[in-house]
Amino acid sequence: MGSRRDAFHTPPAPGCAESPVVGVDACRTGWVAVALDQEGRFAGADTAEALSELLRRVPDAAVVAVDMPLGLLERGWREADALATAMVAPHRSRVFSVPPREVWEADGYDAANEVCRRVVEKGLSRQSWGLAVKLREANACRDGGDHRLYEVHPEVSFAALGEGRPVPWSKKGWNGQAVRRRLLGDQGIVLPDDLGPAGRVPPDDVLDAAAAAWSARRIALRVARSLPDPPQTTETGLPVAIWY
Repeated sequence: MGSRRDAFHTPPAPGCAESPVVGVDACRTGWVAVALDQEGRFAGADTAEALSELLRRVPDAAVVAVDMPLGLLERGWREADALATAMVAPHRSRVFSVPPREVWEADGYDAANEVCRRVVEKGLSRQSWGLAVKLREANACRDGGDHRLYEVHPEVSFAALGEGRPVPWSKKGWNGQAVRRRLLGDQGIVLPDDLGPAGRVPPDDVLDAAAAAWSARRIALRVARSLPDPPQTTETGLPVAIWY
């Protein structure tokens, strides 16, 4: 991945994960990824217009954690979102509730909003609908058989990194970014000042991808926790949970 792609081929050290892991966040130009090597250190950053392209570039990755809802229920609200909201309280607006699959299959916002009001008796915000294209894309990748994909939420991950305390400052400002970068650094995830082409991505998206990578490593090491525990499942048996 980027100039550090070779790190994916170094042999694992004793007590380390068997394979590298990747965290992915959606950004304006598509997707940004941060990779960690087998010892949990920064191994590179990359961007791509399509998630499927990023996945093709990391064939050796054991886990790819993505900041995007994975797993759409046929009815009702997901337990994962309510539990994540409680975990980042009082900053509840950092998590949005994901309505059932039918809403995301609608043709356009107005239709989706109408379906949402009918099936869960609540409207859909335009901000939530703005995720529709990438949400469909991510779910298509996992539904298509790439089960390396796990759903994470960076604010949940940062709260876990902060020993249960969510970061009080927004990820858009200096204070919030400084704290998030320090939390990652305390775990050995040191983001370099020069990320190459990935450095053109807004800093908060890179930090979110790095937090996703931290969660991906925990998943690979089988020490991650899920919201809920055990996960809900889709009709096809795939898990519906936020991991950290």
